[in-house]
Amino acid sequence: MRIRLHGTPAETAATLNALAHVLTIHHVSRPYPDRPPSTRHRIYLDATPRKDSRQ
Repeated sequence: MRIRLHGTPAETAATLNALAHVLTIHHVSRPYPDRPPSTRHRIYLDATPRKDSRQ
């Protein structure tokens, strides 16, 4: 699946770390900054659910 994270660099880093516990991350794009004066950016992930994750 393809996932887009949009937020501050700290928010996207924390979310990526949390998602890595339940998803297998195959690829993380470079950050794409929003237009100034925004401090947010976007990153895109290619990921699949982990076989060992429990719901």
